[in-house]
Amino acid sequence: MWNVVPKYYQHIVALAFAVKEINENPQILPNFTLGFHIYDNYFTAQQTYHATMLLIYTLGRLIPNYKCNIHQNMIAILSGLEPQASLHAAALLDTYKIPKVGCIACSFPWSLSSSAKELLETLQHQGILSLLLHFEWTWIGVLVSNDEYGERFVQTVLPVFSRRGICFAFIERIYRHTIVTEMGDHFKSGAKTRDKIIESEANVVVIYGENFVIDFLRWFPYLSDHEHMTEKGKVWIIPAQMELTSVAYQKNWTTDIFHGALAFTIHSNDLPGFKMFVEKRNPSSTKGDGFIVDFWQQAFGCVFPSHFFGEVTGDTCTGQEKLDSLPGALFEISMTGHSYSIYNAVYALAYALHAMSSCRFKHNSIHHYLKRVSFNNSAGDKVSFDRNGELLAGFDIVNWIILPNQSFHRVKVGRMDHQDSSMEKTIHPISVCSESCLPGSSKKVKEGEPFCCYACIPCSEGKVSDLKDMNDCYKCTDESYPNKKQDMCIPKDIIFLSYEEPLGLSLAILALFCSVITALVLGTFMKHHRTPIVRANNRTLTYTLLIFLLLCFLSAFLFIGRPQKLTCLLQQTAFGIIFSTAISSVLAKTITVILAFMATMPGSSTRKWMGKRLSISTVISCSLVQVAICTAWLVSSPPFPDADMHSIPGKIVLKCNEGSITMFCCVLGYMGLLAIVCFSVAFFVRKLPDTFNEAKFITFSMLIFCSVWLSFVPTYISSKGKYMVAVEIFSILASSAGLLGCIFSPKCYIIILRPQLNKRERLIRRKT
Repeated sequence: MWNVVPKYYQHIVALAFAVKEINENPQILPNFTLGFHIYDNYFTAQQTYHATMLLIYTLGRLIPNYKCNIHQNMIAILSGLEPQASLHAAALLDTYKIPKVGCIACSFPWSLSSSAKELLETLQHQGILSLLLHFEWTWIGVLVSNDEYGERFVQTVLPVFSRRGICFAFIERIYRHTIVTEMGDHFKSGAKTRDKIIESEANVVVIYGENFVIDFLRWFPYLSDHEHMTEKGKVWIIPAQMELTSVAYQKNWTTDIFHGALAFTIHSNDLPGFKMFVEKRNPSSTKGDGFIVDFWQQAFGCVFPSHFFGEVTGDTCTGQEKLDSLPGALFEISMTGHSYSIYNAVYALAYALHAMSSCRFKHNSIHHYLKRVSFNNSAGDKVSFDRNGELLAGFDIVNWIILPNQSFHRVKVGRMDHQDSSMEKTIHPISVCSESCLPGSSKKVKEGEPFCCYACIPCSEGKVSDLKDMNDCYKCTDESYPNKKQDMCIPKDIIFLSYEEPLGLSLAILALFCSVITALVLGTFMKHHRTPIVRANNRTLTYTLLIFLLLCFLSAFLFIGRPQKLTCLLQQTAFGIIFSTAISSVLAKTITVILAFMATMPGSSTRKWMGKRLSISTVISCSLVQVAICTAWLVSSPPFPDADMHSIPGKIVLKCNEGSITMFCCVLGYMGLLAIVCFSVAFFVRKLPDTFNEAKFITFSMLIFCSVWLSFVPTYISSKGKYMVAVEIFSILASSAGLLGCIFSPKCYIIILRPQLNKRERLIRRKT
């Protein structure tokens, strides 16, 4: 009795089921009866060639190049599961021009050409890669069969995986006879491979090659202690050409190691009536099945005495054993993808033969009709070929769930085909060389290790990373800035000195208050314009000074609010001209005091210089210099609205860019020069004997003025954003208030509170 693989018996059942359905269907080949011969190749090239020759010559007797019975016509051959077996059969069939429909052509869904196999191989490789990327498994192990099939996978597919970010903890090649004897070299090699797999930090292992690789994994308990396997929780990714199968002596072997495995399987569906057809099958009720007795004995571990030569020492088979009681590794009641492909292959041949028999012209071979087959099977799936004559079926991705009785469920968790792919995230192991670098950090590859092994370093100041495992951090745009965790860019707040905030509103109220006070002082002086104290120091200069002080206070409003093109043009230039005119008026008043004193001296010739002409000329000439500077500024490099992105972290400061710092300094410098000249002159004449002498008040006012603007420069430079604007507004208001208070408060005091002092007699009296 041969050691057969009981699980493969379902393929025979699927073939018989399909032929039975076709023969009972009056719509397909009504005048024909399909039959079939099945030969086992025993997974060897010699037996494959022998079985193929027997099929070709139909009588079961090997007489090459001669058909002994013309009434038995072979239409086509369905090739087997193993890649090499399919290739060996094709070598003979191509010689005799006999169609070969590979049910699992080279271990993939049946097709009519090798290009279809290559496309499906590529599709499965893409599916495995998509699966790894979907679950973010970047640190994996690889087990392949040590043959041409496995080596091609290593040489052509794994480099593609590597380019997509997959690293390999190990790549182990498994020989067909890795486990031979307990003391052999192959056993020791297998033990080393087992230890490497178990000790590896990679929790996901891709298996590729022929079925003996899976058998090697089931040897694990016998290679060494198995106690650590469940702790590691390896997830095995198994391709469609490999299956979890057992022979008789493996019946009691545990399959727990495969619990949770993800397998690519040929797409399948439940066929109506198939499960019942399988369950009713037994040795006593099945005729013409030369495999069922061996299958039954192997699957149930019993013997039929009538089929066993020698003394029966084991259990006797009754023939009534239940197929659904067998572990999944031995036999499955539900249809597998391989059996589904066989079922569809038989129907495709039947439809092609039906089309050929119905055609009036029978010059074309069955290949011609196979390429044009298109039908819906009993499960509702469409079966058809593309324009190249290829059927490109897709793959189901199933999760193996091993039950305590060693049966297992296949839970579909995804689908992979040429048109669509989908996966459910139902499994959550981690298989990475290094933990993911969280947002806010970047990867730094460890020297001498694969690129999947890296350290995580925080982003440097001013940079962010908003995704996992970024190779480098990046800077935010000018309109945004990093948050504290440096894992995202936050839009910057736009700020400027506005009326809606306390600082801007306070300065606006202060400017308005000072403007009102100045207007009241001007009104008071105009009301008392004939009084001696108003007339004593040149009313025109007094009014001019008050008007420009009022404008000084009002100019503060140009600095508050969102910067606009017009306000930016006027801010510094208007401020410079207005202040220069005000200081020029103060200077003219000081000169007037000097001339007035000198004119009273006996024999003085300065009387001719007295009058409005000199004072007006002084104001105009000094102001025109500032006007010329401001005009040159506006023509050469005018101020403009600007946004400062960098001075304050997390803020965009809207401001007026001076355009030319040099011209701005010239305006301030000229204004300071006028103030120093005015202060110097007033200081020297402050003690002149005159009751209404303004020189002492002008001295104090210019002292305040100079102090304010000297402190303005360092404060302005050290300030940022809207506070720079606030410093300038405060300096404008403070210096203007100093001039107003020091020069006009004593006169207002006399005019309003001490009118008796506002007499001519007081004006002409001299100090003793």
